[in-house]
Amino acid sequence: MSTSKCHARVIMSLVGCTALVLAATGTTAQAQARPRDPGRQTLPAGDGWGSAGTGTTGGAAADAAHVYTVTDWAEFKAALKNGSTAPKIIRVKGTIDAGAGGCDAFAAPGYDFDAYLQKYAPENWGYGTNLDAEPDDSPEGLRRASAARQDTAVKADIPANTTLVGVGGNAGFKGASLQIKAVDNVIVRNLTFESPLDCFPQWDPTDTSVGNWNSEYDSAVVYGSTHVWLDHNTFTDGDHPDSSLPTYFGRIYEQHDGELDIVRGADYVTASWNVFTDHDKTILIGNSDSAATAADDRGHLKVTFHHNLFSNLVERAPRVRFGQVDSYNNHFVAGDGFSYSYGIGMESQLVAEHNAFTLPSGISAATVLKKWKEAPLTAADNYVNGVATDLIAVHNAEIPAETLQSGAGWTPTLRTHVDPPRAVPGIVDHRAGAGKGC
Repeated sequence: MSTSKCHARVIMSLVGCTALVLAATGTTAQAQARPRDPGRQTLPAGDGWGSAGTGTTGGAAADAAHVYTVTDWAEFKAALKNGSTAPKIIRVKGTIDAGAGGCDAFAAPGYDFDAYLQKYAPENWGYGTNLDAEPDDSPEGLRRASAARQDTAVKADIPANTTLVGVGGNAGFKGASLQIKAVDNVIVRNLTFESPLDCFPQWDPTDTSVGNWNSEYDSAVVYGSTHVWLDHNTFTDGDHPDSSLPTYFGRIYEQHDGELDIVRGADYVTASWNVFTDHDKTILIGNSDSAATAADDRGHLKVTFHHNLFSNLVERAPRVRFGQVDSYNNHFVAGDGFSYSYGIGMESQLVAEHNAFTLPSGISAATVLKKWKEAPLTAADNYVNGVATDLIAVHNAEIPAETLQSGAGWTPTLRTHVDPPRAVPGIVDHRAGAGKGC
């Protein structure tokens, strides 16, 4: 049986994914046992783009001196620095809060939010000029200084050849932003990420005709990195959903950015058996249409999503620019505020097949796809509320102003097992996410 069959069919009791995997050599299949320790497990051959080339092994080869168990943010950051890029396994026990001191702990001396609101209120400042030229001693300057302090505190750089794995069913991070930046070979498994809350969003009067609050900090960023496997994690806004955020200047005081961004030439990423839930702008693949970004991204951003649950999201599951993205056997469950699931962006080559969509009354299947730029996609064998649905045809019939073209121009081959889309909700809903067995 393959690892995916193990997940999907729940045919045996799993402890750290101890299922057997088939390793094929020519025409002969030989069963090999995976290590019982999830920290020693590697991405199986053929399991999405992350398995291409040298594959993704993370810290599986770590010696005893480079295996750590951490219970707080200081221990975690220290473990990341130990041993440089030598293979390491970091076991996370319990929930680690990167901002346990609250927003006041990051505020620069003299920062006063009430003064900020007073100075930049539209009736005082208007909408014609942004705040970039404001001096350091202005309310905006003090906001920038405060934001810089939070940035330093809540971001953690993940080195090459590292496996992060949660211990038990309640391991994870609050208020943290994992930076998988310009490195190779990283695994992140069995962790719950509560989205970091930006304590100091910036008001931009020029963003839309009525201004906007803009925030920083994704739960995880894959930036210019290769061979990354994200498996059995849960990404959520947790105790701070957008509905709990206040409004200033007539706009929501947005304190969330994304749950996962894959950008700036990142390549060979597999995201499997994760839950992405209760969020607005969820996943971005390629962060800009600009010429400079295109130079980094064109020919890269090869990403596979399979057996993930996308639940109660507004948009970007994912939004794609440039990348060859394979998205199959995922379950999408729409809720209040749903806008779209797949965003079709600049030069994207999305293949979306064998997925299941659960849409409530009043939400049309035509809105599953959103066209931002002209980019053909493949969308075959998808089911909406248990009925086979041609997503492109439905979209084009109901939204003719955004006609989509069929045919992504490539055929995915790195799939270990494909489940029938009708079976996907039952499989994914019971097996995806942190604490569900990895």
